Amino acid sequence: MALSRSHNLISSSSLISGTANHGSKFGTEAKTNNLCFQRTKERIEKMFDKIELSFSPYDTAWVAMVPSLELPQAPCFPQCINWLLDNQVNDGSWGLHNRPSWLVKDAVLCTLACVLALKRWGIGEEQMNKGIQFIMSNFSSVTDEKQQTPIGFDIIFPGMIECAQDLNLNLPLRSSDINAMLERRHLELNRNYTAGRKEYLAYVSEGIGKLQDWEMVMKYQRKNGSLFNSPSTTAAALTHFHNAGCLHYLSSLLEKFGNAVPTVHPLDIYINLTMVESLESLGVDRHFRTEIKRVLDETYRFWLQGEEEIFLDLTTCATAFRLLRLNGYDVSSDPLTQFAEDNQFCNSLKGYLKDISAVLELYRASQITIYPDESVLEKQQFWTSHFLKQELSSGSIHSNRFSANDSSQVEDALKFPYHVNLERLAHRRNINLYSVDNMRILKTSYCSLNIGNEYFQKLAVDDFNICQSMHIEELKHLERWVVEKRLDKLKFARQKQTYCYFSVAATLFSPELSDARMSWAKNAVLTTIVDDFYDLGGSEGELLNLIELLERWDVEEGKNCCSEQVEIIFSALRSTICEFGDKTLTWQGRNATSHIVETWLNLLQSMFKEAECWRNKSVPTLDEYMENAYASFALGPIIFPAVYFVGPKLSEEVVRDPEFHNLYKLVSTCGRLLNDIQGFKRESKEGKLNSVSLQMTYSDGNMTEVEAIEKIKVVIKSTRRELLRLVLKEEGSIVPRACKDLIWKMSKVLHLFYMDTDGFSSNVEMVKAVSEVVYEPISVNM
Repeated sequence: MALSRSHNLISSSSLISGTANHGSKFGTEAKTNNLCFQRTKERIEKMFDKIELSFSPYDTAWVAMVPSLELPQAPCFPQCINWLLDNQVNDGSWGLHNRPSWLVKDAVLCTLACVLALKRWGIGEEQMNKGIQFIMSNFSSVTDEKQQTPIGFDIIFPGMIECAQDLNLNLPLRSSDINAMLERRHLELNRNYTAGRKEYLAYVSEGIGKLQDWEMVMKYQRKNGSLFNSPSTTAAALTHFHNAGCLHYLSSLLEKFGNAVPTVHPLDIYINLTMVESLESLGVDRHFRTEIKRVLDETYRFWLQGEEEIFLDLTTCATAFRLLRLNGYDVSSDPLTQFAEDNQFCNSLKGYLKDISAVLELYRASQITIYPDESVLEKQQFWTSHFLKQELSSGSIHSNRFSANDSSQVEDALKFPYHVNLERLAHRRNINLYSVDNMRILKTSYCSLNIGNEYFQKLAVDDFNICQSMHIEELKHLERWVVEKRLDKLKFARQKQTYCYFSVAATLFSPELSDARMSWAKNAVLTTIVDDFYDLGGSEGELLNLIELLERWDVEEGKNCCSEQVEIIFSALRSTICEFGDKTLTWQGRNATSHIVETWLNLLQSMFKEAECWRNKSVPTLDEYMENAYASFALGPIIFPAVYFVGPKLSEEVVRDPEFHNLYKLVSTCGRLLNDIQGFKRESKEGKLNSVSLQMTYSDGNMTEVEAIEKIKVVIKSTRRELLRLVLKEEGSIVPRACKDLIWKMSKVLHLFYMDTDGFSSNVEMVKAVSEVVYEPISVNM
């Protein structure tokens, strides 16, 4: 019995409330869950309206130390002094409230900066004394390797100790401790001088003070007047090197934020993109299409304008490139040319700091190659993957507390490249890896409620489990359907209904796509059976009989079938084609049965041609083989009916347009070649030829199996790249993006199934993945 249309068009929220009819207790619980789901969505929607950044006592202190240009004996920004006086923590420190135990070193740094600012202007003696007491009580954290160390600490903290001595600030420290810190600073300042190190030393200029070459530092000034978008660096520059741009930047910050400043600004583009990335990677982006489009439209506008906030930060640049390109915006990979080689990265600030997150973003961006001439991305992929593997093997990623999840994320990214990363499996892993810690650290720690927010994870968990509850019921329906159609009686056929359903539930998972899932799954079951029938289960007469029945179509069921096997297959084919042909009338306003029949006929004819070729022991050329083999791979009856149920209206002209056929041919070619690689040994034993053996045959013995496979992998890569280019192409494309996405999702399924072995034919290879998508609900500690 087919699922009704009314059951299929259902939203996540209505699925929660849909149990209300089963009793008042369950109904009340469902309404409560629905309300919580909606409230979580609303909270996230509001996050797009405002970027929340914590104030930085450290940076505010450096701004407070800037003297007035007209009256050097007075502060240029007295409001910052007042903020410091009003925002000391009860324990005498300055810094984030409720800080974790591993951030004491950061608190000591912030507190010393604040004490220096108060001493500089001779105000707040009580606060200074409490601050000094905190520093002395926690001074051991300065050399504690278990503490999280802010960027540049070994230069900045000793530099501030020197500043304290210049101000006659009495810090009861042992001279041996002071000398040890100054020695470490001296060594740090005199390391080998590279371009990346030069930028790093400019970034931590406040810790170098009078020793700094300020004219060199000013070369890093940005259009907004800042140095590195860092208030502390900019304030130090303004103190030592009076500059109107620096003054304008700091003044504008205080005009925006009041009496204090954050540790970095602007950060809006990065944070907005991080929110989009989080929602997409957790599988809940469809709930925020309006907000995401607004962010991406704005980011694209900034991209075209050459906005420094994007292009001077490689993490933001790589993330923007990937998200924009994948969402159909026309962006060039040229801005990433500066990081095409590892030495170019090493000569940058983030390269010098070995920023794993930045390299990971570059690696992810490098996988979105769609043009043959994008060698920059290929080079980038080579060195970033090598770099990440090295860092993983050395264990250095684990040394940074803020990178606690980075090692797992790196492992995941390397194991599952973009083209094999099935959405629902990726969502599940990302939900489990998601860190609700919204704390980050640069020269000091900061928080943003827009990053690492617990509501993102909560919504993703609820959404995953809601969808999964529907998937379980659909799989049960599919299993009943197999029995009802007597498909389980066909002893020659592989029973792969669970894998067939998994392949679509892992990609087209939204509740409203139920018809698309059932069309995909049922037709995938049937293509598997028909493939086995034409491969080994049927006689030549039976194969021709099935084609004849489909050509005639209007035949009385049970008659004109030459065997029970043919009767079972044709009956299941006909009823399924009619079922989804009728459903296209509801979705499309027209009946597409004739197109579905035609698609099935094309498959059966290509399979018969292939079977005839093997029976006759003929040896086709590789081109002749592929011209038929892409069709006999059997994706047509899965893809073409399913696209009618993903949303967009499809006219007869669109589905028959060469663009549509080209997309289908590309994905089928990838699938056929992937299958040939994994099936080569088995088919060779059976005396069958495929693309691997044909490569070797026509090389006159000059090509080994390994060489033939490597050559085919090159073809797969270029075919996959062309497929992705067409999927992402907007201008001149008439195939709706939702339909193209379905085809790309099929490509991902094929790459996952055939990544290491023939996962589809195996009874064990994909069991864990099936369980994670269909059966096991997610539970995380929140």
